Amino acid sequence: MPLLSPLPVVVTVHDVAWLRGVQAHAPAYARWYFGPFSAHRWGHARAVIVDSHFTRDELLAFVPLDPARVTVVHPGVDRIFAQVPRRPGGVPTILCVGTVERRKNAAIVIEALARITDARLICAGPPTPYQAECAALAERLGVADRVKFTGYVEPERLLELYATSSLAVAPSRYEGFGYAAAQALCSGIPLVAARSSSLIEVVQNDAPLLAPDDATAWSEAMRAILDQPGDADRRAGELRSGALARFAWSRAAAETAAVYREAL
Repeated sequence: MPLLSPLPVVVTVHDVAWLRGVQAHAPAYARWYFGPFSAHRWGHARAVIVDSHFTRDELLAFVPLDPARVTVVHPGVDRIFAQVPRRPGGVPTILCVGTVERRKNAAIVIEALARITDARLICAGPPTPYQAECAALAERLGVADRVKFTGYVEPERLLELYATSSLAVAPSRYEGFGYAAAQALCSGIPLVAARSSSLIEVVQNDAPLLAPDDATAWSEAMRAILDQPGDADRRAGELRSGALARFAWSRAAAETAAVYREAL
């Protein structure tokens, strides 16, 4: 957001994780810039767009804004995810997409994996120091050979993972929107997600929502999908069109344009 502008300014806020203190792994200057500094600037915007009702509530808790100036617009998911051809096979694979950082909570899936003997976990996303903790946990639980950290993956590889994995997980404790969950729903892959933050409104009733720290519940939910892969895939496929409509960029663009017109 510019410091000075002769025109009305509309700002989009994806989340307030920097204000919540859940980005502790980031450098101090980044925490200041994306946290207090940015929050001060948001207060001068003519209108603010947020990714979810959860983020709207979070923003209003931290920044003194007129609620009438804050509008929820769920982002879209690229239509390429609608074209993912589901073809799971081979070793049952659990896919966890996103930066391997503490708020994303990959550790709970590793704990649950220790109770499932015939599956592996792929964590696809850039590392932070938290990844070393997850790797150490996997070693202690005896599942290190079944946990793979890929680092950042190119879009083509990500689509391949959505196509071939048995199920996806979104165990985050804090998400302003939860793109991994939305992408999974649009890809038609069975999903298990945390009952937390924006994931509740993103997932709705399309997948099990579990307590972020209940390893037993996570293992049971994943086991149920792995035991009945055909049924799980069919249900995910039936829900796919609804997710694609909910997260269409055409809808997001129209709602965003309406906010800009009102600001002018």
